Amino acid sequence: MAGKTVDLQASMFLFDLGNSAKEHWFKTEETWEVSLATNDEKLAMEKKYFPTVSIKVLPEQLAELYGLVKKRSAIVHANVENTLNTDMIIKNNLQYLIAFNPNRQRS
Repeated sequence: MAGKTVDLQASMFLFDLGNSAKEHWFKTEETWEVSLATNDEKLAMEKKYFPTVSIKVLPEQLAELYGLVKKRSAIVHANVENTLNTDMIIKNNLQYLIAFNPNRQRS
């Protein structure tokens, strides 16, 4: 059951990325950077970049969700190493999967 939940969350996250890209007139060569973040890091990214898309996920599901999003999308660049595990996620208090375009900073 948890696998289906993560699969659905990944699909919804990618759907939101596509909608946000269209809404904000992304060019075909523009991509999203995806990262894992704490609450404070998420707030800092939202202040620095626009648009952002984020989802809060249970630590047990965050690594799987990140992998699915990275695997399924051609417009996503991931900047987290492949050695994600639940212990590291809990230790670092990572709660969010957040996407942003580093070339679209708020002015």
